[in-house]
Amino acid sequence: MQIALTKKLADAVGVNYSFTKEDENPLFSWTANWTKVWDNHRTEDMIVLVNNATRFTVAIYQVKRKNLINVDVMMKKAISNTLLFMNINPEIVREYMRLAGEVEFAQNRNRKTAAWVTKAGLECSFYVGREYNGIAKMFSDTVGASANYRHVNYSGNTNDGFVPYRAMINALTELTGKQAYKYRVFELLVTLDLEVYKAVRRIIVPADLEFERLHKVLQSVFSWENYHLYDFTILGGDKHNPIARVVPNEDCLEYDADAILMEGHTLSEFLPEHNHMLYTYDMGDNWEHEIQLVQVIEDYDKESPYLLEASGPTPPEDVGGVGGYVNFREIMLDPNHPEYAEMKEWARFWTAELSDWQSRPRIIHD
Repeated sequence: MQIALTKKLADAVGVNYSFTKEDENPLFSWTANWTKVWDNHRTEDMIVLVNNATRFTVAIYQVKRKNLINVDVMMKKAISNTLLFMNINPEIVREYMRLAGEVEFAQNRNRKTAAWVTKAGLECSFYVGREYNGIAKMFSDTVGASANYRHVNYSGNTNDGFVPYRAMINALTELTGKQAYKYRVFELLVTLDLEVYKAVRRIIVPADLEFERLHKVLQSVFSWENYHLYDFTILGGDKHNPIARVVPNEDCLEYDADAILMEGHTLSEFLPEHNHMLYTYDMGDNWEHEIQLVQVIEDYDKESPYLLEASGPTPPEDVGGVGGYVNFREIMLDPNHPEYAEMKEWARFWTAELSDWQSRPRIIHD
């Protein structure tokens, strides 16, 4: 595997590198840069890699200088972890990493790939900025995954370009002769009862999805803004005696010492043994989403997380719970109501119906 370093990264790593081998298979060639992410009044280091054949992006966030001594190992692991994070068949990932071989550093002299990795770094920085919620961030080598869903290499019409993750999948399946996806998934029916109607989302998610990522998936499909605290409650036969409560951070344990910190815990630890959960978002408005396991699919061969079906719009943030939403909705459905203009300005882009994009089946970019 050849990784061409920009001068900035090469100086930081302090490695000896050779000149780029022009005949190297571009699928096994990457360009890497070291960039800064301005965050919470300080800068954090991030290494960004872009594949020379597919423009597939990999990023390693919060890299410490002391860890750069093992940067080759870190990079290979990040490439593998990002592919697995996107649910690509583990057999394909193992074969690709085997064929790629050990890392050989080279000097980057290609302006085109340098521009690619710079642009990818900006996109990854924006992602980090959006994800930051005031809690100290942890090391992550999969923050580049979201950048791979964007169209690249187009001038004005997206039909002229391509999507990096699709290009990578096509290249890897052609290389290995194996199917792109083969993993266990859960089909979930998620219902938010709003009294006047129910907002329903039917989704497919990997069985080994971590709770933190399920939270992001639910935020996406219900159009929440991730402003508030949340938790998951695993339900048994008696809904009044839950099996477990799963919480996002240690501060939550001050109010419930028996709760489970969600870091590292996956859905398959509780499903399908238990087939009901509650996802509660915003402890003030108390939006309770009932999650029901519909079915387990053992050898799923498509992408996920995936939205199968959606109906019913979500209330705006901070509307005051179900009661507040019922009142809000009555006002918004009556343009002659004396509070309509004020409420419409406050609600901004809220609509009483789901848009075509919100309701159509699609990959969930969490």
